[in-house]
Amino acid sequence: MRGFKLGILAATAFALLPLSAAQAQQVININGVEATRVVIGPATTPLAKTIKAGLKDDYYGASAGSREWQSAQKLYYFYGERNFEPLWLDQDGDKLKFSDKAKSIIALFENAELDGMRPSDYLTDALDLTNIENEPERLAAVETAFSQSAIRYAQHAAGGRVDPRSVSRSITLNPTRIDGAKMLIDLVQSSDPAALLYSLHPSHREFVALRDELAKKLDGVQEEQIIVPNGQLLKLGRTDDRLPLLRARLEVPASDPAEELVYDQAMVDAVEEFQSSLGLVPDGVVGPATIAALNGANGASVEDIVANMERWRWMPKNLGDFFVFVNVPEYRLEVRSGDTVRHATRVVVGKPKHATPIFSDEIEHVVVNPYWNVPLSITKNELLPSANGNPGYFAARNYELLAGGRVINASNVDWANVNPSNPPFRIRQRPGRGNALGQIKFLFPNQHSVYLHDTPSKSLFSRSYRAFSHGCVRVHNPLEFADALLAFEPDLSLDKIKSMFGSSERWNNLKTHIPVHISYFTLRVSGDGTIRSYGDVYGHHQRLINLLNS
Repeated sequence: MRGFKLGILAATAFALLPLSAAQAQQVININGVEATRVVIGPATTPLAKTIKAGLKDDYYGASAGSREWQSAQKLYYFYGERNFEPLWLDQDGDKLKFSDKAKSIIALFENAELDGMRPSDYLTDALDLTNIENEPERLAAVETAFSQSAIRYAQHAAGGRVDPRSVSRSITLNPTRIDGAKMLIDLVQSSDPAALLYSLHPSHREFVALRDELAKKLDGVQEEQIIVPNGQLLKLGRTDDRLPLLRARLEVPASDPAEELVYDQAMVDAVEEFQSSLGLVPDGVVGPATIAALNGANGASVEDIVANMERWRWMPKNLGDFFVFVNVPEYRLEVRSGDTVRHATRVVVGKPKHATPIFSDEIEHVVVNPYWNVPLSITKNELLPSANGNPGYFAARNYELLAGGRVINASNVDWANVNPSNPPFRIRQRPGRGNALGQIKFLFPNQHSVYLHDTPSKSLFSRSYRAFSHGCVRVHNPLEFADALLAFEPDLSLDKIKSMFGSSERWNNLKTHIPVHISYFTLRVSGDGTIRSYGDVYGHHQRLINLLNS
């Protein structure tokens, strides 16, 4: 019976984390020495005997001390305490059926689509009880399969169906991982296991709002909607077949029916007002970002909603009482207290080839008059080719070269023999006018070496598309952001930061670290419940949809 399917349960239920204690073990004292006594009840029914035999084969067949042996041992002890009786099956005369607890969980499985999951992932053919009363091994396999489905649902609800790193290596969020063994015991001991499983879904306000929107989509309950298709940029004076839809959406009738297809000044004014109301750049130009905002939830498919719900499952369950939230597709940063936005501003994020990573961390330092330590990739691919062996290039741009921790003269470098991939120096830019980091940066040490910072390139903030950096996040109004960020910092204020401006780098260590979440949501839910749509700047969204559908 070595290949018996109960072995799968041992591998599944205990693969994540071990049980804190085996329920069938008792600590006793013999002559002053503590010892562990294992209490195993007798298997008295045919099904229990089948379960015991399968578990015993797995236990005694594994190499002592191995992970498989430990998992099989704990499972054997757990079932042994219950006399190896099944967890999910009940006797009904000469028939076997799912227990009431199992039925409540099955009802949850059946409605999984409403929570952005797939019923077929849990209601598998292995749960079929048809005509198997006289097949104890098959019945035992059903017992195993049900536990697998329950644990799978728990993991999907709490931490998602897709590993974030399979979407992109730059997504290093750490979704909740379920202790399968503990979850199995909690479900068996719970008076309402379905409620316990359901409680594992995220409770974030935006997740709940997206779930409600998903239910409307699936029920086919939708208000009359106007969807404006994507197309060429609309600027003053251009004609376009989409104008009647756009006019209807913004309630701007044409003053002359013959000019209905012309993007006139009245339309520009209406678009600018709409853009301003959503925090978009009010340039009056209708591009992908404005189209997405106009369509909002109406333009979002079921797949779009489910993918954004999945990304909420990746986020920390507790974002913090006071935190920074950056949403890359939105090009926006918020300082929040719970659901209250205390400050918001535009940001510039990484180019698609230098995508800003998606992760959570804590802001620990505020640095005034920062040096910019140039990454090796920029040194290799940009600065050294631009300098082309001219040592004066660096001084003209306020750069300095360091070797062995000391500043060296660029004129003393043998440029003809410098290997761009491994130069004998590193480059940094001094504080001051033109420094790539501006006057201030906000550090949260991380594996990606990215941070939030000021920038001298202010003009980029006036654009709708703002993916121009090498991966760091440039903040439009860094001093206003600093003022909001330091609201609860006793020894640092905006005035104190301003007094530090000059030519010397000044580090300030925060007494209270502030959670920062760099996220990637193409759907956001505002405080009034309005759902807004944003572009898929890095393609993460479509890749996730493909993985969810695979």
